Amino acid sequence: MSADVTQSGPTEVRQQSPVGRAVSDAGILAWRTLKRIPRTPDMLIYATIQPIMFVLLFAYVFGNAIPIPGFPGARAYREFLMSGIFAQTMAFAVASASVGLADDMSKGLIDRFRSLPMARSGVIAGRVIGDVVFNAFVMLVMVICGFIVGWRWHNGFGQALGAFAILLLFAFAMLWVGALIGLSVGSPEVAASAGLIWLFPLTFLSNAFVPTPNLPSALQPVAEWNPISSIVAACRHLFGNPSPFASPDGFPAQHPVWLSLIWCAVIIGIFAPLAVRKYRRTTGH
Repeated sequence: MSADVTQSGPTEVRQQSPVGRAVSDAGILAWRTLKRIPRTPDMLIYATIQPIMFVLLFAYVFGNAIPIPGFPGARAYREFLMSGIFAQTMAFAVASASVGLADDMSKGLIDRFRSLPMARSGVIAGRVIGDVVFNAFVMLVMVICGFIVGWRWHNGFGQALGAFAILLLFAFAMLWVGALIGLSVGSPEVAASAGLIWLFPLTFLSNAFVPTPNLPSALQPVAEWNPISSIVAACRHLFGNPSPFASPDGFPAQHPVWLSLIWCAVIIGIFAPLAVRKYRRTTGH
């Protein structure tokens, strides 16, 4: 039996198409990423504590201090807030990919992958897909937390699923950014800083926590065309939550779902090839 397996293995590898091989390799490495979660429960704990702290902080400390134009009351802010928390949490997925890949490089694991007949794109995609599944679980925790503080969706379960799908697509796009950062820096410590330091101004210069009509007039167009703002606005539109705009007749206000999909496509189209190219140069493939 062992002889049969030995003889059939190379034949199967030769007959497998490049796309099929990349998909197979990505699936194996995604499963490797997910298997690490039960062995490091602290990673799961810290990944969920931060967004829960943001929900509680903004909902109960700043909720009464930030008015929502046209929607009075503290509950209006909590419904306004949750889409921003969802988008911020998915954006911060950058750190998991950047630190994870930088750690693999520092431990020599990437060099071991290089010695195997593995598709270049499959190595990076496996990490990204595994992290998307992990972030789906984190988002489920956020949904439960949102319901506790009074957030609800009002447009039906189907549109709510559409909003969650956009959030996971955004996480998928941002993870490619994190992959490029992780392959470009020298250590996990540097990757942790490089993966997040630029996200804080991008997040806070958006509609995630403050309605754009409340911002200075010079910042309003920047905030409304911000990719994070587009994701947040699309989710609010699909959830049926308050979503005020400084320019209600502009494209971001009229077509938030389409703009969010465009932004995701642009980010993936730019950073996925760059990450694979960086991996190829790093490993000498």
